Amino acid sequence: MVDRIVSGAHYGLKDWLAQRVTAVVMALYSLFMVGYLLLQPVLDYAAWHTLFHSQPVRLVSLLFVLSLLLHAWVGMRDIFMDYVHPTLIRLALHVAVILALVVYAAWAVQILWSGL
Repeated sequence: MVDRIVSGAHYGLKDWLAQRVTAVVMALYSLFMVGYLLLQPVLDYAAWHTLFHSQPVRLVSLLFVLSLLLHAWVGMRDIFMDYVHPTLIRLALHVAVILALVVYAAWAVQILWSGL
């Protein structure tokens, strides 16, 4: 019988999959926006207002933002786990990043569902 020595967080496959799925979501959204920009004859406030007045576009934009935030969280957490060894400093950095990401998420919701 082989005894396994447990060290580190061992997030492994879940994090790898989260990074890949969020990257695909962000790439698809980016392609959509580039296509919109290229096909739009006039880019003014009215065009942007019309685009983001649509509920599906708001939802897809929110999905993009949430994917971006999750992608950032996994990346930052992995960096902290690998390179910041003092536990208190690592915990403080984790809390700071989490708070910032929550604020960014709330701000995105406010922007997307404001009156435009």
